[in-house]
Amino acid sequence: MAAGLKRRYLRLVRRTFRMLRSPRLRRHPWLLRLIAPIFSRELWHPCRDTVATGLAVGLFAAMLPVPGQMILAAVVAMKLRGNIAIAAAACWVTNPFTQLFVMRQQELFGKFLHKDVGLPEIPLVSNLEGAPKIIGIQLESMNVGNFITGFFMSGIILFLCAFPLVYFLSALMPKVLPKSRYRRAKAIIIKRKKKEGPQSD
Repeated sequence: MAAGLKRRYLRLVRRTFRMLRSPRLRRHPWLLRLIAPIFSRELWHPCRDTVATGLAVGLFAAMLPVPGQMILAAVVAMKLRGNIAIAAAACWVTNPFTQLFVMRQQELFGKFLHKDVGLPEIPLVSNLEGAPKIIGIQLESMNVGNFITGFFMSGIILFLCAFPLVYFLSALMPKVLPKSRYRRAKAIIIKRKKKEGPQSD
């Protein structure tokens, strides 16, 4: 099952590469220079360190109540040498179906941190109230200070949790999620040589 998921992932990566190398983009040299690091195969091939960084960046971006989360996650992952595809995909933790629930929980989490944990409140916004509207649905009134604390701290927690999670999965599935793409390539060469057997002079 894991091998099948990896094959589908690599197929998606190849399609993305073809799209990014389209003639339309080549007409804009300034754009190609801007996104040049995105063509590094190291940032697309699934290995432990790049996937952990990409997932951490994507989950943090998913907690931010801003448009263009996938673009933001891809750019930051590119700068931090994380897996770009994983970073963009992780942003779908928050989507039109989950956004309302997540925002409400973030506000409650911020309230818990301020009142029960004793985290200092944010000046100027701690007494502000707002009722955001998402895809035509009006939310209940929320405390702005609690909400800001909630989404920021939840992003940090998910960012930190991504690393032990990916490292654990890599330990369970070293062939699917190796420590590095170069180690995987070396293992393939060694396996091929064993199949071929000793060469006779």
